[in-house]
Amino acid sequence: MPGSSTRYGRDVRRHLPDAHEVPGLVTLPPEDDEVWMRAAPHLRVRNNDSHSLYAYAIARALLRRLPEADPAIVRPAILLHDTGWSTVPDDEILEAIAPGGGRPDLVRHHEIEGARIAREALTGLGRPETVVGRVTDIIDGHDSRLEALSVEDAIVKDADKIWRVTPHGLTVVCGWFGLDRDEALRLCASRVESSLHTDAGRAMAGALIAVASMDLAPQRKGLA
Repeated sequence: MPGSSTRYGRDVRRHLPDAHEVPGLVTLPPEDDEVWMRAAPHLRVRNNDSHSLYAYAIARALLRRLPEADPAIVRPAILLHDTGWSTVPDDEILEAIAPGGGRPDLVRHHEIEGARIAREALTGLGRPETVVGRVTDIIDGHDSRLEALSVEDAIVKDADKIWRVTPHGLTVVCGWFGLDRDEALRLCASRVESSLHTDAGRAMAGALIAVASMDLAPQRKGLA
């Protein structure tokens, strides 16, 4: 019957909790949505728009595990962190991050430009200079700076990198470099865990890598 499980035969929906009662569900509140609206026009390159939303969700999950961090810094920083790629020519973006290649000058360029774009966006939204300064400091070095400036910087760095081993991240990496799923997982997993700054981030990445590897296991293939 419509609305019922095809296996259980009864409608269980009346037993479902309301969304606000479920820990961990993520939506963008108005103060983050207005940042997203300023960031989105700069993120329409190299899948940065969808990447930034998934990274935002990861950052929100990390914030639940690291309550000492300030969400007012982390949330705008992760939404704006890759806006600077919009100032790099399309045909050079993948060259900047390609395995075995790389253009550190372009990576640095996107950080500097991202910090500039973030400052303009947050100032235009009337955010306090203390917030603007901390957010732009994080963006200006989120890839090239190996050490985290703060717990907020650590969360942004980790969320950005953990995305690579999510289902969406692996699909995108396959498309970027013409890899199959196994190759993309080996590439991303080999780079991610050692680059993370928080225990919560390492646990999250480890779980995602384990699940992705089981998807490729011969025992899993062919099962429903």
